[in-house]
Amino acid sequence: MSSLEQTVQLAIELLKKYNVSDYEISLGSSSGVSTAVRLGEVETLQYHLDKSFEINVFLGQKKGHASSVDLSKDSLNKTIESACLIAKYTQDDPFNGLAPKELMAFDAPDLDLYHPWDLDAQHSINLAKECEAIALEQSEIDNSEGAEVSSFQGEGLYANSNGLIASQSSTRHSLNCSLIAKRDDDMQTAYEYTTALDASDMQTPTQVGVKAAELAQEKLGARSLPSQKCPVIFTSRLSGGLFAQLLGALGGSRQYKKSTFLLNSIDQIVLPENISLFENPFVKKTLGAKAFDRDGVLKREQYFVKDGRVCSYVMGQYSANQLGLKTTANAGGTNNVMIEANFDGGLDEIIKDMGKGLVVTELMGQGVNATTGDYSRGALGFWVENGEIQYPVSGLTIAGNLKDMLLGIVHVGNDVDQRSNMKVGSVLINQMTIAGEINE
Repeated sequence: MSSLEQTVQLAIELLKKYNVSDYEISLGSSSGVSTAVRLGEVETLQYHLDKSFEINVFLGQKKGHASSVDLSKDSLNKTIESACLIAKYTQDDPFNGLAPKELMAFDAPDLDLYHPWDLDAQHSINLAKECEAIALEQSEIDNSEGAEVSSFQGEGLYANSNGLIASQSSTRHSLNCSLIAKRDDDMQTAYEYTTALDASDMQTPTQVGVKAAELAQEKLGARSLPSQKCPVIFTSRLSGGLFAQLLGALGGSRQYKKSTFLLNSIDQIVLPENISLFENPFVKKTLGAKAFDRDGVLKREQYFVKDGRVCSYVMGQYSANQLGLKTTANAGGTNNVMIEANFDGGLDEIIKDMGKGLVVTELMGQGVNATTGDYSRGALGFWVENGEIQYPVSGLTIAGNLKDMLLGIVHVGNDVDQRSNMKVGSVLINQMTIAGEINE
């Protein structure tokens, strides 16, 4: 029995003296090391050890929540007592309550997410230094903002009064490098990273350093553009954000609060008919895989959008209760959402097909209105003519409405970025407004 299982058994025992209708407990434990170097010198070396205990208690339709980072018996008892006291003085909420027992993750699958890395301090320093040193050797690289290596492992456990005790262990390792390129008076920064559950699946320090340098070099000599309307490509590094906005708009809480641009959208067309959004949480050894949600409900394979048409909202138990629907096991978000390519090729082929327009490689700002769908963000990237990149561009704002943008998707490429929870390639949108130079 793990220490978390012992802790949860203790908490369940302590709960017996409190007259609660139901309860749910979340426990977490994580440890790791992270190292940052800059210009060959160690800036930070940190060891991490975190533990957490959270409890929800229900007194009929009243709910109380409390949490602690101290897992001692006394602290657990005080935390439980606090949650009960809060529940006592909380208003009834008819939508409170546990998910149905038959949906619980009593048989949660092992998704092969736990791959610890025997990374000591010296090894982490050496890897970060190697990555940065290789990057600084590349032409036109003037300075470094540093390289970082991190490795984390942890366990999450969920238990409730339906008799469920479910746990999942996982690891995550990463290496990143941030650089400054210079040509005459022009300076540009760029960032590259690799991340994986298993350290052996990461890119090498050389690959990360060289790629970071290339990204910085490519931005040198950036120009602005005249304001216009034109096709826009979001690279695979960014395109997941478009679909994250779509899933957010389909979120149960946004639906019942009526604060979404896709209100009451079941059975509505929101994407071209050759595009679907499919959640596949059980793909083993992938970033984003998960066996159960925060309500203890077993995850499932499901479509949120099929052939362009909305077939489900994204819900945990509470928002499902609000809407009079069944939970989709998405308390805490979606996992491993896959948007299949509708185009045979990646970024280069999409650029050729577009002919003329803008490739966006970086976005800035948070100019997205979730209620209206209005979208306006700062952008950097490349201008394309005759199916070829002509020069880098900066100082732009791209604008549109998410409804139109999503319906205006022409291509989804096959160059999927596996580093993200959203598995999607580069995306071509038929038209957006580009605000750049003001024409005199």
